[in-house]
Amino acid sequence: MDFIKIFILSGTLLFGGSYAMAHSSEPGRNLGVVGAVYSIAEPDSMTEIENRAKEVDWKKHFDEKKMKKAIASYHPTGLKHLPRAVTNKTKIIDMAYTLGADIPDGKGRVLYPRGYTFNPLQFVAFPNTLVIIDGLDKEQVTWFRKSEYALDPKVFLLITDGSYQSIIEELKRPAYYANAALVERLDVQFTPAVARQKGPMMEVLEIAIPEKK
Repeated sequence: MDFIKIFILSGTLLFGGSYAMAHSSEPGRNLGVVGAVYSIAEPDSMTEIENRAKEVDWKKHFDEKKMKKAIASYHPTGLKHLPRAVTNKTKIIDMAYTLGADIPDGKGRVLYPRGYTFNPLQFVAFPNTLVIIDGLDKEQVTWFRKSEYALDPKVFLLITDGSYQSIIEELKRPAYYANAALVERLDVQFTPAVARQKGPMMEVLEIAIPEKK
């Protein structure tokens, strides 16, 4: 019934009102109310969503224990396992990047053409230090715990293997999986490795840990 009322109201305003204005000798004159006016009540969409969400028993759909277990056991594919360093080595990595495609300016023109090379470290600073270890190598984990990096809040600890959840619990600090693309970009070939900015370049240290006898 509401739809019919709205349809009738629309027709009255469209035809009746237009006809009156076309035949009036006084444009802009107040012609009064043409037909009955009905208010259109439309529920707020967010309120509808919130009300529907409250009606759902989420415990039936999500198992908290299984969710926590899945998060704790998460292990991404494609990690690049690296051997342990046997000698200390320092390398300087140029972070210059070459565009593989044109970058448009949003106005139909090219802002930066394909093949354009730039070094992001010439424009922004990278204040953090990256420490990369093999989380399965207990001696590397021990080395990190005793190192100057363990308590430094600016250090990002990355692991190439092992359980990040176990490392977090053991070291009482955040740990993340080392992205293979990042490892290759920094030319890290052995662990432990430490990467930090040196001017417009990145300095990468591969550190040899004496093996226990």
